[in-house]
Amino acid sequence: MDAEKRWLSIDGPEFIAKIGISAGHTVVDFGCGDGYYTFPAARVVEPEGRVYALDNDEVTVQKIKRKAVEGHFENIIPLLVPANLSLGLEQEIADVALLYDVLHYLQESARKDVYAELHRLLKYEGLFSVYPKHYKSDSPMWSLADMSLQDIIKEITGMGFRFENKRYEKLFHFHSYTSGYILSFRKLLLGNPGTAIPS
Repeated sequence: MDAEKRWLSIDGPEFIAKIGISAGHTVVDFGCGDGYYTFPAARVVEPEGRVYALDNDEVTVQKIKRKAVEGHFENIIPLLVPANLSLGLEQEIADVALLYDVLHYLQESARKDVYAELHRLLKYEGLFSVYPKHYKSDSPMWSLADMSLQDIIKEITGMGFRFENKRYEKLFHFHSYTSGYILSFRKLLLGNPGTAIPS
């Protein structure tokens, strides 16, 4: 079994369950890319759950849609993200929001727009799971190049989330295994900012 197949069928679902996703959950995978977390999540939430696979690239969304049909994943709903983030989804529909390997593409104002939209979609105390890649001490690139992990935590807690923990996990990135920090937050009511916990 090659690495990608192993991740999608075995290690990915184990990781998804470990971070707190379970059967029946509704998950929003923002910036789903090739679906490395979409498809494992779809396995874990089972037919009674659902996974919204969101991306701003139409070719990517069509690819996810095709793979979902071929794999009989009827619980995956691929959606194209418009520039204004008007997704047309009801507020507080999601138990979990994933933001994996996306932040470095976004400038600060765009990151805050994404945090705000995911805050809107999450249920109160819903899990916001973030995999920041390419920050200051992790192959720095683009908009996260000068930000530390703690800077990222502080930015997110300022947007109505409570920091819960960070975990170093085996992950999948660009067709191969890697390792990195997963940051877990919980949605708070707006006006009740979370507290960044020192590393």
